Amino acid sequence: MSKKTLNAANLTALGADRLADLLIEVSQGSAEIKRRLRLELSHHLGPQELARDVRKRLASLRKSTSHVSWRKRPALVRDLATQAEMITDRIAPADAALGFDLLWDFTALAPMLYERVDDSRGEVGDVFRAARDHFAAIAPRAGLDPVALAERVWDAVRGNGYGEFDGIISLLAPALGDAGLAQLGLHVDAYEAAPLEGDAETHAALQFLRDLRSSGRGNYLADQKSGLIRATRQEIAEAQGDTDAYIAQYSDQDLTHPRIAADAAARLLAEGRAAEALDLLGPVDGQPGPEWDAVYIECLIAVGQVGAAQDHRWARFCATLDPEFLKDYLKLLPDFEDIEAEDRAKAHVLQHPNVHAALVFFLNWNDLISAARLVVARGHALNGDFYEILTPAADALRERHPLAAVICLRAMIDFALSKGRASRYGHAADHLMDCAALDGEIADYGLFQSHLRYVETLRSQHERKASFWGRLG
Repeated sequence: MSKKTLNAANLTALGADRLADLLIEVSQGSAEIKRRLRLELSHHLGPQELARDVRKRLASLRKSTSHVSWRKRPALVRDLATQAEMITDRIAPADAALGFDLLWDFTALAPMLYERVDDSRGEVGDVFRAARDHFAAIAPRAGLDPVALAERVWDAVRGNGYGEFDGIISLLAPALGDAGLAQLGLHVDAYEAAPLEGDAETHAALQFLRDLRSSGRGNYLADQKSGLIRATRQEIAEAQGDTDAYIAQYSDQDLTHPRIAADAAARLLAEGRAAEALDLLGPVDGQPGPEWDAVYIECLIAVGQVGAAQDHRWARFCATLDPEFLKDYLKLLPDFEDIEAEDRAKAHVLQHPNVHAALVFFLNWNDLISAARLVVARGHALNGDFYEILTPAADALRERHPLAAVICLRAMIDFALSKGRASRYGHAADHLMDCAALDGEIADYGLFQSHLRYVETLRSQHERKASFWGRLG
């Protein structure tokens, strides 16, 4: 390796004095580099000194009210990541209590920054979320008083407007212990018993709109309060391993929602209470989702109703064409029966009302013969706007099933031209050239136009789309 390569060994060879001079030189005009160097010097003096500098930086960030432009956002993200690193990797290992307090202050800073920066890319949020996860490792070593910690956690949960403290109860459960969790429960009980707090600054018109959008009672603040109570009690119950208390926070109506029923049943199933879980999964409102189906099938198998589980897999496959249902169904069938069942499944897919879902299934199943049969038989039903399906389908089919590939390509060409989608004309021209390249491999177009005839039809119908024809050379 060259001795000019920038690596630790080569730079060390320059000597401490030269490296110090270089660092001073490169830090000129860069507040970011200067800040980092000062943090490293503070760390060299001990965690208390480093903590003092971190607090100063957090205070500065807290006081600032200016908007952070997209140009300055990367520097802000690096700055936040540096402060988090100093807290979690430098201060907390030496002084867990000090690290915990600083991490709490750092996390509480999130709402102010979210209001000052466009975080549509999630970079600022990623820094805060990654830092927040360190509570789980730091808190048990910090020697915290469980009751006082419960007070702090409850204040954070109530003011969690931007989700900055999401999951904090679970993260701090070991540090809270039974006493802290019990104290937290008392705070929730007192909050529930207290009269509803109004927001004096909320304009009457805004409150009216909120009430219209709220569920059931038509009271936004009441819904918000009950939601907080339920979520907090559930997180406490989860930390205590009390599944019954967790599920008790759901109403009977809640448990008719497939997602909620699946969540509750999965918790019962994990405790070996499959029969109870199955009862809970009884009639649900709307179409069950994949989570509900998975738990329902597991429950059926756990109580010995394998046949019912298989029937449900088949029914869901027929409805959704989800290959995972079919795979699991076939796995439990004896030899030869699985082949017959697979053939029956393919026959069903070929006739499925949604030709695009059927095509996706055959592509995922790696059955190009059936995919080609489907395309040739039902090519007229293909929607050329579904290029995300038809493009990979044409690519997969072109080697051994050129006619089917051409039909997919033509569907996209026809859509682009008939709808006047000029932005797709370049792709459509490429597709037409692909059709020309595949023409020599197609001996019989059957009921479809030959390539020459198809091009003639395009010219007669779209002769004025010069920007398209111009791309063909």
